[in-house]
Amino acid sequence: MRLAVIGSGYVGLVTGVCLADFGHSVVCVDKDPAKIAALNAGRMPIYEPGLSDLVAENVAQGRLAFVTELGPVVAQAEAVFIAVGTPSRRGDGFADMTYVREAAQEIGRSLKGFTVIVTKSTVPVGEGDVVERIVREIAPGADFAVVSNPEFLREGAAISDFKRPDRIVIGVDDPRAEAVMREIYRPLYLNAAPILVMGRRTAELTKYAANAFLATKITFINEIAELCESVGADVQAVARGIGLDGRIGSKFLHAGPGYGGSCFPKDTLALVKTAQDHEVPLRIVETVVAVNDSRKRAMARKVIRACGGSVRGKTVAMLGLTFKPDTDDMREAPSLAIATGLQDAGAKVRAYDPEGLEQARPLMPGVDFAADAYACAEGADAVVIVTEWNAFRALDLARLRAIMATPVLIDLRNIYEPETARRHGFCYTSVGRPGDGPALSA
Repeated sequence: MRLAVIGSGYVGLVTGVCLADFGHSVVCVDKDPAKIAALNAGRMPIYEPGLSDLVAENVAQGRLAFVTELGPVVAQAEAVFIAVGTPSRRGDGFADMTYVREAAQEIGRSLKGFTVIVTKSTVPVGEGDVVERIVREIAPGADFAVVSNPEFLREGAAISDFKRPDRIVIGVDDPRAEAVMREIYRPLYLNAAPILVMGRRTAELTKYAANAFLATKITFINEIAELCESVGADVQAVARGIGLDGRIGSKFLHAGPGYGGSCFPKDTLALVKTAQDHEVPLRIVETVVAVNDSRKRAMARKVIRACGGSVRGKTVAMLGLTFKPDTDDMREAPSLAIATGLQDAGAKVRAYDPEGLEQARPLMPGVDFAADAYACAEGADAVVIVTEWNAFRALDLARLRAIMATPVLIDLRNIYEPETARRHGFCYTSVGRPGDGPALSA
């Protein structure tokens, strides 16, 4: 099929390349000439494992192209995916629909023949109606249908998630559009991925509800971790104990410094705002948002306590800056709040991340950036593991201890066992586990 994808950011680029890999003819459109030029030169605007190779392969096969001009692409497309950004709007936290509506206007000016307009961007309930109205006003005689097809991609595993999805949600009320969507995803039939067809507004709400629930699980286990630290329990054992219950599940029960990224923070805020506008307050989600914001700030205080109650004049090394591993995404990353809190307390902050340094630099003024983990830790009074990159899971602890000024290790992702860290001479602090404290005597 001939498909167009508007937006070549995270969702748009992954969607476009995976659809092309299914065998469809896909053109990705973006207004940013520099981004399109980079993509045509084989340079990716984001870090996602396997993405650059997949792009190169499908471009070489003639199934994938990148352009800046939308009109001719829409005119030839059987389906047009809107995959532009929907950031939180300043002032009220509602999702900003500016880019979605601009895309709808441009689509309306270019339609020819029956076309399915697919909202892949995460949009508030009812935005599909707005897109339909915009297009109808611009092109009263056009033959089209608007479909909601939310994405459920994890950064760092987006290609796998797209090709082996848990489910495909399609919000549609037009039989022709449903047939087009089923044909688009037909290559996935061998994986037996269920296609859930529902109303458009229901599909839009399903996306927000899914992210809000996952954010709630993260926040719940973080609060349990706080209690574990007070009563001498082990949050990892608690998580296993409840996660083996099929009604609960083990995923997203890993205690840490709070959630971040491009989805959970803005989507929970947008859902809360939607509910308030409809006079149906979501108290649980509101609390999740508040607790998570507080959690990030509290992590700086946790580091300060581990350093004896003061970091003034001390050097703190932060390992990992992105909100999760296998991405370069710094949006709402806990590291931002932690670094600011430490700097406010008088610390000199040094940092390293395997992929996120370029994105982190403008967001972390006053932070020194290192070339690798050991350069980051050299001479430091404390090392803080903020993001659980694989590169940090097997550090040479003896070497790390030898190059640090003071052997203080704060592990906000619980990737080391307390006894292992203490055996190597560290005063070790983790999240929600017993066994933290002074190093064993050498």
